[in-house]
Amino acid sequence: MLREYSADLHIHSCLSPCASLDLSPWKIVERAGAESLDIIAVTDHNTARNVRVVMGLAEKRGLNVIPGMEVQTREEIHLLALFPDWPSTAAWDEEVRRYLPDVRNDPEVFGDQPIVDDEGNILEFEERLLLNSLDLSLEEVRRRVEGHGGITIPSHFDKGSFSLISQLGLIPEDMELEALEVSRKTQFPGMGKVSSHIPRIVSSDAHRLEDIGSARTIFLLAEATLEEMRLAFRGQEGRKIVKRVESGVIVL
Repeated sequence: MLREYSADLHIHSCLSPCASLDLSPWKIVERAGAESLDIIAVTDHNTARNVRVVMGLAEKRGLNVIPGMEVQTREEIHLLALFPDWPSTAAWDEEVRRYLPDVRNDPEVFGDQPIVDDEGNILEFEERLLLNSLDLSLEEVRRRVEGHGGITIPSHFDKGSFSLISQLGLIPEDMELEALEVSRKTQFPGMGKVSSHIPRIVSSDAHRLEDIGSARTIFLLAEATLEEMRLAFRGQEGRKIVKRVESGVIVL
């Protein structure tokens, strides 16, 4: 039987250097529950090393987690890479490390990059700077993510930086995309109304605890899985995107 699921598919943990250190796995799960979210995706910059802990905690609370990552391509475009399970995510994470430049992080400039346990205790710090572009193009990332069973969604595609529009000036007609994420903040003038057959979602892009759930997409699904979302993006078998909601307001 189909039912509505409330999903925030773009949440950073404390491992992203630009995110608040309050975003520990436990606090993410707790906040998502308080916001009545059914599905979240944890998408740190170029890493998934805090994702599995969130998944374990969420399972105990009945919250569904789509494991993922926010990838920065060679063109400096941010893409959400979402996967069906942890093994496929872990395999992609290993692949990303091979293409991430070996540049050391400077915490004084970019912020700390802590890998934590389920109680928020720091296990170690990621020493390589995560805010960097992989040595992979947009198309190469898309193809490789699909090879791991995942999907790619351009992050905040209409934003003034690190987006499909800011870097390319257009949505490539020949690029097969399941969906586009609409920015909930700064957009290029009129870009939110760009005509496209590609479905759109909205997410919080949470870098602070209080951001989680501030923007969400409501799906009609049979269960909370990536495959069900794929059907919704394609409008197949009754699955669909019902609405996009930002700060309690329906966004058409």
